[in-house]
Amino acid sequence: MATILHTAQAKSIDGRDGHIESNDNVLNLELTMPRALGGRAREGATNPEQLFAAGYSACFGNAVIHVARQAKVNVANISVDAQVNLFMDDQQLPTLSAKLAVNLPHATQEQAEEIVRSAHQTCPYSRATRGNMEVDLVVTTNAAPITA
Repeated sequence: MATILHTAQAKSIDGRDGHIESNDNVLNLELTMPRALGGRAREGATNPEQLFAAGYSACFGNAVIHVARQAKVNVANISVDAQVNLFMDDQQLPTLSAKLAVNLPHATQEQAEEIVRSAHQTCPYSRATRGNMEVDLVVTTNAAPITA
């Protein structure tokens, strides 16, 4: 059996238009259905796709930092801008896709691309979603935000 390194626990109440909280109450947020999905988009509330984007961004960023350090690349100001899309697939089932824009300001483009490829192989989110959702990787070596 594998050794569990960490366990996160959270509960949702009333689905997408409800509330979420972690067992330690550090995460305690209101959820709202986005207007694009027919919801009222309450101010100050989040949605599952935003939370997924934040988690994937942070996890992937840590994988990038780990690989960059191994390659002896300066990891200062590395950023990952995650965009998560919810759409209907060909069978009219709700599906997710992601776009990760990774910026490594202290690497060459070639170094950055290799680091991101390696990070994508080791990041737990990437491993969990591989084969289940499309993930587009964009790699830059200067600040460049995601554009739709």
